[in-house]
Order: sequence, then C-alpha cells, then structure tokens
Amino acid sequence: MTTQITSPTNPHVKAVVRLGDRRTRDELRRTVVEGVREVGLALATGVAPVEAYLCPELIAGPEAERAARHLADIAATGMTELFYVTPPVFEKMAYRGGSGGLLLVIAYPNPSLDALTFRAAPFVVVVEEAEKPGNLGAVLRTADAAGVDAVIVPTLPGSAGTDPHNPNVIRASLGAYFTVPVVAAPADQAIAWLRRQGIAIVATTPAAEALYTAADLTGPVAVVMGSEAWGLSETWLSAADVRVRIPMAGRVDSLNLSAATALLVYEVVRQRGAQGSRGAGEQG
Repeated sequence: MTTQITSPTNPHVKAVVRLGDRRTRDELRRTVVEGVREVGLALATGVAPVEAYLCPELIAGPEAERAARHLADIAATGMTELFYVTPPVFEKMAYRGGSGGLLLVIAYPNPSLDALTFRAAPFVVVVEEAEKPGNLGAVLRTADAAGVDAVIVPTLPGSAGTDPHNPNVIRASLGAYFTVPVVAAPADQAIAWLRRQGIAIVATTPAAEALYTAADLTGPVAVVMGSEAWGLSETWLSAADVRVRIPMAGRVDSLNLSAATALLVYEVVRQRGAQGSRGAGEQG
C-alpha cells in the first residue's frame, strides 16, 4: 500500500517524530532508520520495515534509487506501508540532514544472548554506559570491521543504560547496527552467560597493572569497556578474569570510548593473526 503525505501535521508524521523519545521507542519497540547507506544495509540484511517514507525530490544516485525500488517491491507484497512525502514533511521527520530522502520505521531487532552463534573462538565487545549515541555507533563500525561476533550493552539495577536503538546510534554506525548483533541484557545475566560460554572477561581500567598488549587475547574473549566519565562499574571489575590498561602518557585522563575500544579490538585481531576478521572492507 502506498500513500501520499503533504502535511507535516499528518498523524503518521507525528508518530515518527515521537520515536525521538526513548520511552516511546521502548513502549512500541520501534525505531527510525534514515540515510542511504543505513537503509541499504537494513534492506540487504533482510529487514522488512513497518513503514517506509520516500521523498522523491531528495532521492539521488544509484544506491538511493535502488533502495527506493526495493522498498516499492516490499510494499507491493503488503509487508510494508509505503508513504511518499514532500521535502518539508521529510525534514520534519528526519533526525539529521543528508538522509537522501529515505526513512524507515522498523521493529527492534530482538537477538538474545542464547541465540548468538560464534566461530571457534568467540569475540565479544561489552560496552557499559556509553555516554553518547555516536560513541556506541562508532564502536559498532569498529566491531563490524574487525569481525566481532556480538556487542553486548548491559544494564545495571536502577539505570536504563545506553539505548542501542537510538536513531543516532544507527546513523553513527553507518548501518553496522544491522551487521553486528547487539544484545541488551542485565549485567548479571550477561556475566553468567559469558561464564557458561567459557568466554574470558577482559576489563579495561586505568588501575590495572598489565598493559592490554600483554594479555593473551587469542582465546574466547569479551573485551569490556566503560564510560569515559566513570569507567567500569564494580560489577564488571569484580567479574573480570583479566584487568588491563591502555598506557596514557599525557595529562588528559581518558580516551574517547570508540578510540579506546578500537585499540583493544584490533589487538585481538593482531594476536589472532588477523584471522578473526570477516573480510577486508573500505576504510574511512
């Protein structure tokens, strides 16, 4: 089914705008995907959006046009409701500029810890309390490039934790949200699951004596990263099999979360002789 929308006050437009609020997203278990690359990866991984919004005046280039045709084909099967909107309407809905006239409303992916599958040596990244959606999105990009099997986003009692379904996480990940399983789970459940899987917990903390390059990361491993402001909680520090630190020679006391995660993740790749990578891709 396809519908034309010309008014920014249309109820469908208002509903998309309300998905900017986490409470609404969690209640409906829906989020927003925008951008040519992001929409393209969503479709390539088999996502069938609940709703799709196309602005023909803003769609340009073969990748965007291919995605638009794909959405029209899905809509023809009745799996997706397709709306054609005007530029003012699209601007009302879009989180950021440069979205290429493509916007999807999708159901939350629902991977669980027990549904995750691994190669011979599982490779997991745990990100606790990322302060900014852009940081978590950048971590997902790194995880995709390095062949990480899954990213776990733990929650702690009394804290809603990082929202992995924030549209800005998806946008900052450039679509890696759809290529790397992201599982949100209470911290105690995540730790118990890692123990059952025989996956070593490697916690990063400035208080550690060992450098991250000195740890053996060749076996099943979960690299656990904390927030820039507070570091890791005692929950993860107590559960750690190994504690490591990144050397800091300057006067600033922390690295950007995504930069620090990249160092640890690519140390795993280095120690494994680059065998953990799913394949080379474009850098940048």
